[in-house]
Amino acid sequence: MEIITRKLREEKDGIEGYIAHPAREEKGPGLLLIHQHSGLTGYLKTAAYRFAQLGYCTVVPNLYHMLGYPAETHIDKGTEIQNKTPDGDFVRVIDRGWKYLMSRSDVENSRVGVIGYCMGGRIGIHFVASSPDVRAFVAYYPSVRNEGPSNIRPRHPCDAAREIKCPSMVLYGGHDDTSTFDVQQRVMDSFFANGQELEWHFFGFGNHGFASTESNGYQPHLAELVWPLVVDFLSRKLNEAKQ
Repeated sequence: MEIITRKLREEKDGIEGYIAHPAREEKGPGLLLIHQHSGLTGYLKTAAYRFAQLGYCTVVPNLYHMLGYPAETHIDKGTEIQNKTPDGDFVRVIDRGWKYLMSRSDVENSRVGVIGYCMGGRIGIHFVASSPDVRAFVAYYPSVRNEGPSNIRPRHPCDAAREIKCPSMVLYGGHDDTSTFDVQQRVMDSFFANGQELEWHFFGFGNHGFASTESNGYQPHLAELVWPLVVDFLSRKLNEAKQ
């Protein structure tokens, strides 16, 4: 299967980011990947390529660029940008990436899912809760904290998760230094409360960022253990949407 990869440009595509997709004319499934706090870094391009090899047209919007911080990655400044950008602004630019993906002639709109990593998992909860067209959601160690409402984050992700209308998979580690165990339990309760299917995976030895080759918490063995779980979940849920 031939895989096409390229940067997405505002002037040509309407969004900034990256795409990896099979060379095909017929419609097939699609995925939107929401990047972590460090931006659209290399390991997400690799992930997009791996998903494209499985038949998914995979789009990774460069959220920071579309928010007015032009650069491909923001490894040093991503946390600073996140902490001064309202969640609603992130959701707005994620939606632009979603609309681009859904408008493509090689994407079957009933078979499109979302995967969020770290910051992207947290903000992805808000996006998926407001987007009933999403058919499946995977959250890698979403960076949810025990915090009250603020101007930047007016609504807690646990409140938004209760409104999600699709099956979800959430992956957390016991050594997560961002989302403590009590917060993870609260997240799990909120997903169960939405009445949709939930596949919850907890790895007691797992770090925050275990799937990212660029994270201090990277655990290659765990990343490879998790990969078939995610692939199987997406295959089942997006194929169900086709039927």
